[in-house]
Amino acid sequence: MVRGIWSRHRTTAAIGAGGILVVALIAAGLTISVLRGGPAASTAATATLATAGVSPSPTDSTIPSALVPATVPSSSTTPGPGWVYSDLDGVLAPPDLAHRLPMAIMIDDNAAARPQSGISSASIVYQAYADGGEDRYMFIFQEGTATDIGPVRSARPYYVYWADEYKPLYGHFGGDANSLQNVIPANSKNIYNMDDLSGGSCPYHRIGTRPAPHNAYTNTAVLITCAAKKGYPATYQNLPTRTFKDDEPIADRPASQTISVPYRTCTIGYRYDPATDSYLRSVDGKLQTDPANNEQVTAASVIVLYQTVTYFDNSAIEPGHNSRPIVANVGSGKAVVFEEGAAIVGTWKKTSNTALTRLYDSSGNEIPLVRGEIFIQSVPPGTAVTYK
Repeated sequence: MVRGIWSRHRTTAAIGAGGILVVALIAAGLTISVLRGGPAASTAATATLATAGVSPSPTDSTIPSALVPATVPSSSTTPGPGWVYSDLDGVLAPPDLAHRLPMAIMIDDNAAARPQSGISSASIVYQAYADGGEDRYMFIFQEGTATDIGPVRSARPYYVYWADEYKPLYGHFGGDANSLQNVIPANSKNIYNMDDLSGGSCPYHRIGTRPAPHNAYTNTAVLITCAAKKGYPATYQNLPTRTFKDDEPIADRPASQTISVPYRTCTIGYRYDPATDSYLRSVDGKLQTDPANNEQVTAASVIVLYQTVTYFDNSAIEPGHNSRPIVANVGSGKAVVFEEGAAIVGTWKKTSNTALTRLYDSSGNEIPLVRGEIFIQSVPPGTAVTYK
């Protein structure tokens, strides 16, 4: 089955006559949330509001009733006319979304930051070690839409190098001194910077229900608006893409698979669901739900990258911070790709800061990924990742 945005993403989009997406409504701030069922399930669409400018809350505004369609058609099992494959995760979407400029947003994973918003609508999610014994996320959005994204946190050098692969808008709240003084300026041709603490506050707001600094939020509608105000491009910059494949027939899928990826403050779990050909994600044994749309978080592919973590003394440029982590994400190492209930042991390769991380099997062939949301779990070599 060829997947479209209605099945792999809880993508928010206004659907017009004949299945054509009405991009103007998205620009105006209206989104229609297309909820996922199984491959044979019908999907319902519900209208939600996404703020198109800075607001105390991305759902507090109102829009003229003339912009709201009288009825919201259900998604069909076939894509609309002219739909194409998205650059980042390979799902079918209208061209305006399939080739939209990616938006890479740094996300907190302190216990006070959970559950994170927007995770179910991203095309790619990275998780890796960070400071203070914690880890951190980066959500990358392309065709997906989220009415809440956060909590937004600060930049780190290795996340900039991952962002470099897609030449995205890079959203963050400051960063360590090395990121701000060296890495981001050196990579200015490969990211479109949107730092709240350095003239980029346009898309961000604070919420009152969480303590600072775990309360900075944004959404895709306001990110798009603010990117345009800064003169950033609206489309993907014709960079290399990964190889994707369609789902295997349900009869060929295994009955189950479980994966456990330990971090220092939580354990990430995945349970394969053959009916939807996806993995249900959990945190510390509890299924993960996205507060932005109240949906279960799922992955089409789970990629574990074994990458060396070292610590360096940053106090020369950042007094008091002498143990900043560095994830060695340029080079090569062991990788395990989980998809359709199988584990493919192979190698990851990233030849430069700006090169796309490629995945190869034991024969040296590039591993095609199942179309849909990709979760990339970076862990140090020797981490006890288990699966069965």
